[in-house]
Amino acid sequence: MKQELYGYRRENGRVGIRNHVVILPVDDISNTACEAVANNVKGTLALPHAYGRLQYGEDLDLHFRTMIGTGSNPNVAAVVVIGIEENWAKKIADGIAKTGKPVSYFSIEGKGDFETIRQASWKAKEYLQWASELQKEPVELKDLIISIKCGESDTTTGLASCPTVSQAVDRVVDAGGTVLFGETSELTGGEHLIMERMATPELKLKFMEKYNNYVGEIESKGIDLLGSQPTQGNIAGGLSTIEEKALGNIAKTGTKKIIGVLDPAEVPTNGNGLYFMDTSSAAAECVTLMAAGGSVLHLFPTGQGNVIGNPIIPVIKITANPKTAQLMSEHIDVDVTGLLSREITLTEAGDKLMSYIYRTINGRLTSAEALGHREFVMTKLYRSA
Repeated sequence: MKQELYGYRRENGRVGIRNHVVILPVDDISNTACEAVANNVKGTLALPHAYGRLQYGEDLDLHFRTMIGTGSNPNVAAVVVIGIEENWAKKIADGIAKTGKPVSYFSIEGKGDFETIRQASWKAKEYLQWASELQKEPVELKDLIISIKCGESDTTTGLASCPTVSQAVDRVVDAGGTVLFGETSELTGGEHLIMERMATPELKLKFMEKYNNYVGEIESKGIDLLGSQPTQGNIAGGLSTIEEKALGNIAKTGTKKIIGVLDPAEVPTNGNGLYFMDTSSAAAECVTLMAAGGSVLHLFPTGQGNVIGNPIIPVIKITANPKTAQLMSEHIDVDVTGLLSREITLTEAGDKLMSYIYRTINGRLTSAEALGHREFVMTKLYRSA
């Protein structure tokens, strides 16, 4: 029987599975005001971060794209933007307003924290009560954007939890949905496998340009990444080279053609399907960028055990490591250790994950949500002015 799914259809037609009212700081010095508003209006969500001052060029463009993308995410019902200066707060609010959702902006200069917090709190209360009456409606997988990333990888991820995610990726794409993957540096040694799956020659060139630029930047620093890539946790889990790690990483991306190559935090526009996004391999940064690109749900296979969550999108963690499943069980949503003991097949593991995806779409909290993991980390490209 076909699984019934329910979500929030937003003003621009995109579909979310959560219903957040976000208090969004433009910059680091507006964090306190945003957190005060969220404290005044229970049920709203402040997203403090470390950047937003004296950035320029491509770095500033990425900052705005991430801010606007976060507020535009379909899991967000309404947004209050607070910045020290009016012009940048307005720029971000105007970008979010293009979705049609309610958004207001406030600036601290000339008023101070007390008055800004007072005004923003009234608006946040109005938005929260409005959002509380929104109703879910029937939706389909084709309406959703889902993202994937692995973390604290070991031998079990490449053998079992990543292939399980691959099952879900193929099923979502076959159903007409959209999937984002990235982790540019962690494709090293297997980048040709990804290139070969690009749908057009132009995409192959675009992907390789982004890959070569990323790796070239790392190599230009003259640094040996051993201990960082693979990480100490990866090495302890039996992965000795970046190539081994890359093959496990690629194992979760499914078998479908890749129809788009995205910049960090870019929203896919080529239709539904599988997309590559040029991202860091750092877990919180990567998930933050993919959420800004429109993902409403994230699949996160882990070996040694990663605890990451995200403020606005649920993160489902999958493991095939028996030790992790036992000792870190409060963080694990889907246990596929049966794959390695041959108690279940890969298809059955995929069924198990899809069942959990459906339940999460329909409202079940993931472990990261229940534990309050709200890792929100902006990506910064270079030093500020």
